[in-house]
Amino acid sequence: MSAEDLEKYETDMELQLYREYRDVVGLFSYVVETERRFYLTNTVDLQVRTVGGDAGGEVFFELTMADAWVWDMYRPARFVKNVRVLTFKDVNVEELAKSELELPHDRPGFPS
Repeated sequence: MSAEDLEKYETDMELQLYREYRDVVGLFSYVVETERRFYLTNTVDLQVRTVGGDAGGEVFFELTMADAWVWDMYRPARFVKNVRVLTFKDVNVEELAKSELELPHDRPGFPS
């Protein structure tokens, strides 16, 4: 396999992953970004922990998610039932905004 073939394969895999992300993102409420992975999930719990006591100890993060989707083109199955991540790096958790395409059902003139 040539370097060009390998590059084309990786480009195709990234495009397939992006399309899958686009199809599933509406199913989830949170985006979670760690130093190594990117997740979509509806359940996330982030705990800040300390090693060596509260005063002057090193801080790490314990992150647990259930029924998550992981952005990783090399995983054969991207849906994961339970995820637990321990990291000394920052974790970013964002709530996804609901689609602007949703019709507001509580406004006068809109069917319920």
